Amino acid sequence: MDLQIVRRGIRDPNVLEAMRCVPREAFVEPGYEEFAYEDGPLPIGEGQTISQPYIVALMIDAAEIKPGDNVLEVGAGSGYATAVISQIARRVYAIERHSSLGKAARFRFERLGYKNIELRVADGTKGWPEAAPFDAILVSAGGPEVPRALKAQLAIGGRLIIPVGAEASSQSLRKVTRVSANDFEEENLGGVMFVPLIGEQGWTEDGRRAATNHIPGQSRGQSLPEMIAEAAEPLPDPADPTAQHFRVVA
Repeated sequence: MDLQIVRRGIRDPNVLEAMRCVPREAFVEPGYEEFAYEDGPLPIGEGQTISQPYIVALMIDAAEIKPGDNVLEVGAGSGYATAVISQIARRVYAIERHSSLGKAARFRFERLGYKNIELRVADGTKGWPEAAPFDAILVSAGGPEVPRALKAQLAIGGRLIIPVGAEASSQSLRKVTRVSANDFEEENLGGVMFVPLIGEQGWTEDGRRAATNHIPGQSRGQSLPEMIAEAAEPLPDPADPTAQHFRVVA
């Protein structure tokens, strides 16, 4: 696993050591242990997957997690990435939407002796307000845009890593850094493909954008004038005899 991660640019010694320490085979479904370290995702139940090792390392590296950090992970799944983060951070708060996955992840943490993880089954798009602010937030599912609640729970200087895209096939991994109380910087880290982020500030169960988080055009980076221009229809040419003209009677 070291080779596939290091040769693709992951150099942080904390990340590399954490990846070495956590037994990935303990976090996959029975029968998949021999494939645990292959560079690809694996099914974990409930239609979810455990991300490939490189993606886990990339997200943790991009989040710049350091010893002493307070970290939130949304979409804990099998608990693998949570466990890796726990080897670096002071405390990890993990949220999983599916109770069966959350229960299995808790069992793994207890069996492997990971004491600095707290996990709850809830809507991850709303974050964990009582444990905020967070030095880093990692989201392991793709949303239509960055949930406002998660941005609000970042500490000043905090980093949020999340896949964003109108469709699964057009997601990009974003890094959002809070530079002040009201200002954020955003960086595109490249194309990815994740399961959908379901929740009040993500997607609905049937694949539609949740209304509470829907600001038209935001996911495409459009300003209000750009959205108006896109929706506008051209007026007919008065000199065109085939055009339909209407007279307004006062």
